[in-house]
Amino acid sequence: MRVQAVGYFALLFATLAVAQKQAPLPKDLPPYGPEKPLAAPIVSASKLDNGLTVWLVQAPGIPQIAFDLAVRGGYAADPADRPGISKLLASTVTQGTHTKSAKEIAQEIQAAGGDLAASPHSDSIEVGTTVLSAKAEAGIAVLADVAQNAAFADEEVALAKRNGAADLEQQEAEASFLASKALAKELFGEHPYHVIAPTQDSIKASTAAELRQVYGQRFRPDQALLVAVGDFETDKMLEMIRGHFGGWKAPAGPPIAVLPASPHETKQEVTLVPRPGSVQTTLELGAFGPLRGNADYEAAQVANAIYGGEFGSRLVLNIREDKGYTYSPYSYERTLQAAGYYVTRADVRNEVTGPSLNEIFYELNRMVTTSPSEEELTTARRYLVGNEAIQLQARSSVADELANIWIDGLPPDEIGTYGRKIAQTTAADVNAAARKYFPAAKTTIVAVGEEKVVREALEPFGIPMRAAQ
Repeated sequence: MRVQAVGYFALLFATLAVAQKQAPLPKDLPPYGPEKPLAAPIVSASKLDNGLTVWLVQAPGIPQIAFDLAVRGGYAADPADRPGISKLLASTVTQGTHTKSAKEIAQEIQAAGGDLAASPHSDSIEVGTTVLSAKAEAGIAVLADVAQNAAFADEEVALAKRNGAADLEQQEAEASFLASKALAKELFGEHPYHVIAPTQDSIKASTAAELRQVYGQRFRPDQALLVAVGDFETDKMLEMIRGHFGGWKAPAGPPIAVLPASPHETKQEVTLVPRPGSVQTTLELGAFGPLRGNADYEAAQVANAIYGGEFGSRLVLNIREDKGYTYSPYSYERTLQAAGYYVTRADVRNEVTGPSLNEIFYELNRMVTTSPSEEELTTARRYLVGNEAIQLQARSSVADELANIWIDGLPPDEIGTYGRKIAQTTAADVNAAARKYFPAAKTTIVAVGEEKVVREALEPFGIPMRAAQ
């Protein structure tokens, strides 16, 4: 719901940054103007008697309201014999309640000016919509009905299973999916975070009765957050929410268990995922990073932007612009409730598989040993602050970000501190984060490609190599 617009502008700005590095602008241009801090949304937080947390953000102007209902428990909470059942749950939870069919729900939410979508994540399932302000109560009514009365009709579950199996078959043909799945397994082992998708066996075995059981365990007010962002009066909105969600009762059973801490060490080895006939190798490197609430989180974000997180990063300038090994190498960070980690990915031609890994190692270690220049630091900070400002223009993105903050166990004012901390990050902060998180020796490597090519290319590194489990 937020990637397309943000990705376009981020790519545009990043391309300009690369162009500037290749063809410097005239020297007599004025310096950067002062940064304007993001006007962080003001969150009105409350809790209903049944335990439902409510975060409301007034955003007058456009007559729309974005709603996001987040419940604890996602892929990491799936039963061991039903990995990825959260995907099926998200696909079916909006497809009918005890009093309304899937068609009737779709018609009601469309009449309010929106669509209803559910998405599974590692730690949560979110159900969201954006409706016209004048139709706010209609949108809340549909959302409340889905949260409390989803039916999981046999025919809807059967359809979701067929679609889920077809989607998974398509994903399993993609090198990027194979790499991500293998990397999650290598980073997390048997920890619940190793599950990022269902299996065909799990999809086939799952039943409507099991979905109802999982739904009953997770969709409970004392483990849920409702966010509303848009053009409304806070008191009236809270009263509407109370009227539709106040009767939601928590079941007698225990809530979703708190996840144990994830591993924080990796073994440097290569996991090979054979892909016969592949003309390129997908390299994916992973290492653990900070949690979102850690004191060095923002410094690590700036370090990642300098390394590979923006289009003008060291990694891009090295293996794309200078050497032409790949079109779009990049790195990103992800924070979960009980873990944080970094990923570097590059799809490279077979013949440069070894040299590409060598340069990735070089850039990781250069982050550890070489302080960022003032230009690198300024560019990275401005990129991150600007990217956040663009992203949070959309009300649905603000609602989604607040849901992420809540799932990570942080207070709502966290949404207003990120940009300020980024802007205050110093070179010394970046150096400390890089030394802690970026040494190449701390990464585990996944290579998806032609087996013979990968083995011959990576054997000179002397890193243990084994086939994916």
